[in-house]
Amino acid sequence: MKLGPTLDRLVDALKRLPGIGPRSAQRIAFHLLQHDRNGAVALGQALLAAADGIRHCARCNTLTEEEICATCANPRRDAGLLCVVETPADQLMIEQSLAYAGLYFVLLGRLSPLDGIGPREIQMERLLARAADGLVREVIVATSFTPEGDATAHYIAELLRARDAQLKITRLARGVPVGAELEYTDVNTIAQAMLDRRAA
Repeated sequence: MKLGPTLDRLVDALKRLPGIGPRSAQRIAFHLLQHDRNGAVALGQALLAAADGIRHCARCNTLTEEEICATCANPRRDAGLLCVVETPADQLMIEQSLAYAGLYFVLLGRLSPLDGIGPREIQMERLLARAADGLVREVIVATSFTPEGDATAHYIAELLRARDAQLKITRLARGVPVGAELEYTDVNTIAQAMLDRRAA
């Protein structure tokens, strides 16, 4: 059913969001227009302002309103540690853990030859240059634990080792989540935890 050109454009725009299909997009559009027009206007203005004012950091690729993001500009961060993540959202999750005080490089994706995403698309040359800046002593590869994420991590590690044998390259550990019970944990996670075990 056609809703009219303006409403159809709104629904099509909402369908671009991850996890939002046609029916969810229609529900969101109807909700905003029926119950929260002020919210719809605020959302539209915030999206326009963000699209106009937010860019990628010139050093790490994360999202920022400045040329250099606050993390890269912070002199208290350990410039010897470089954590490689796939997205700004991944960086935010690591920051929220309060377990890391180094710097980042955001790939803005992961290798996926079937989707046409190769080393150039994930800024590999910039990453290699950043890791060879003379300050970095350890690169922590924090890509996701999917086949593409693992392939990306392996590719990065191999390239970095070939360029600098002294550079320490680590990968996030994986295993049983905090608070999980073993009987409810999938066997692949348990197997990986067994492989990645450490001294007690």
